[in-house]
Amino acid sequence: MNDAVPAPTPEPRRRARVRAPELIGKGGWLNTGGKDLKLADFRGRVLILDFWTFCCINCLHVLDELRELEEKHRDTVVIVGVHSPKFVHEAEHQAVVDAVERYEVRHPVLDDPELATWKQYAVRAWPTLVVIDPEGYVVAQHAGEGHAHAIERLVEELEAVHEAKGTLRRGDGPYVAPEPVATDLRFPGKAVLLPSGHFLVSDSTRHQLVELEADGETVVRRIGGQGDGSGFREPQGLALLPSGKVVVADTVNHALCVYDPETGAVERVAGTGRQWWQGAPTSGPALDVDLSSPWDVAWWQGKVWIAMAGVHQLWTYDPEAGTVRVAAGTTNEGLVDGPGDEAWFAQPSGLAAAGDRLWVADSETSALRWIDPGGVVHTAVGTGLFDFGHRDGPADQALFQHPLGVTALPDGSVAVSDTYNHALRRYDPATGEVTTLATDLREPSAAVLVDEDIVVVESARHRLTRLRLPEEAVRVEAVAHRTQRAATDVAPGSLRLDVVFQAPAGQKLDTRYGPSTRLLVSATPPELLSAGDGAGTDLFRDVELNPDVTEGVLHVSAMAASCDDDPENEYPACHVHQQDWGVPVRITPDGAARLPLVLAGMDD
Repeated sequence: MNDAVPAPTPEPRRRARVRAPELIGKGGWLNTGGKDLKLADFRGRVLILDFWTFCCINCLHVLDELRELEEKHRDTVVIVGVHSPKFVHEAEHQAVVDAVERYEVRHPVLDDPELATWKQYAVRAWPTLVVIDPEGYVVAQHAGEGHAHAIERLVEELEAVHEAKGTLRRGDGPYVAPEPVATDLRFPGKAVLLPSGHFLVSDSTRHQLVELEADGETVVRRIGGQGDGSGFREPQGLALLPSGKVVVADTVNHALCVYDPETGAVERVAGTGRQWWQGAPTSGPALDVDLSSPWDVAWWQGKVWIAMAGVHQLWTYDPEAGTVRVAAGTTNEGLVDGPGDEAWFAQPSGLAAAGDRLWVADSETSALRWIDPGGVVHTAVGTGLFDFGHRDGPADQALFQHPLGVTALPDGSVAVSDTYNHALRRYDPATGEVTTLATDLREPSAAVLVDEDIVVVESARHRLTRLRLPEEAVRVEAVAHRTQRAATDVAPGSLRLDVVFQAPAGQKLDTRYGPSTRLLVSATPPELLSAGDGAGTDLFRDVELNPDVTEGVLHVSAMAASCDDDPENEYPACHVHQQDWGVPVRITPDGAARLPLVLAGMDD
């Protein structure tokens, strides 16, 4: 006889009943065949809002993370991208149209240039995912990367609950694919001049390399182009090696490849194909170490230098030893100079070797940086994450807008592909001056020097454009901008920072080897914080605000690792959730004493 008391049936997790606000955006809808959508159109489906902006590498990672879920649950789930711009250029409707095609977004996108829906949902960071149930209630919010597994578990739970209630509606979603456009190149990224005089171009959206004749127009051959894991995936940077071969930053495959123009052979030389996460090795045999969205490459000091945009670092690949390692950057996003292991970058996306300097286009800080042979990082132009514009003059006052490329010029100066200003700029270290060489380009992302000409990769015009290097700089009207995000009013004195993290259903924080959470806090200006900056393992922090500083930005970086909660499983599956926030704050007497930042879950 069994007298054991049966275990109680677990009750469904209680969720805050928050009605989802309407979806509004002046730019209207993309990928819907011209139809305007309302929240009511998604009733009966699980709706996932992806708040993104196309400059943001973490947002691009999330697009890739969601593709499998989007396909697997396409009859019950609708993903809607809410495009919420950081830079002025990203508020241009055509730029959003281009980005949706460039990154192969296959779901409806709401263009919200004034951040109206962003504010309605109280979003604080790019990227942020909001899950809405079939009855129109917000049930979860996730900031940053690494949440696809948790969201899929939640989707399965919502499908079961609403199937039983009769509130789940299956069927095709509202996505309508745009008409394809025939061009020889489609959103090319970078280019290099081959010894033959031909150009090799990374044709990013078509997942291939294209060799062009010296005229920059006639196609000689195409290499790759599968886009399905069997070839390149959105390749970007190219660098000519002393052997005549070309190293390729195979960005979405998180790898480096070497292409031989003589034989046509392609060989992966670094990266596993998996994205690097906190805690993974940062050095070792090149084919055994994960990389993260390598965006550009350059040959300097006998090694291949890598602009590792996905983790805000510079790495190196040593072909002789067959190894990779971190060379500069901490993975924290921002602008901090100094020794390589202390410096901060923000999505480095362009490299150029010039004698004893390696120049870096640091896109998210709209900065031009450089590293010296001793590994020390310096800033030539740029001030931080939120200041940008088109302003010439002394370097300490000049402004760029999200530059993606830099090219060394014969006189020791550099040309900067000032992408979101649609311009080619020049910085002269000898004079410390920034000038404009050319305007009316369309998202220039790189440039190649050819004799006395410079050939610009006009990414959004799908072509190479040859320019004669001008002797006189172009005159432009100076403009300056700051990222248009409303500041959060906080009270002077003590402020509680609360990172909200709820482990996904069936998982728990992984404490087998010590703390599984990390919190790093800093500020711009540093004087904003009197106490509480630095690293710790709790997901909350009491910081002290300096009463003499009235406004600034709090930088908060959080990470949490959760694993399957199954005591019978010796090797549970684990997942890393991480996000960096830059929160503009204003000190006011009636401001908040607590600042919640949702990493995963809901702030109750």
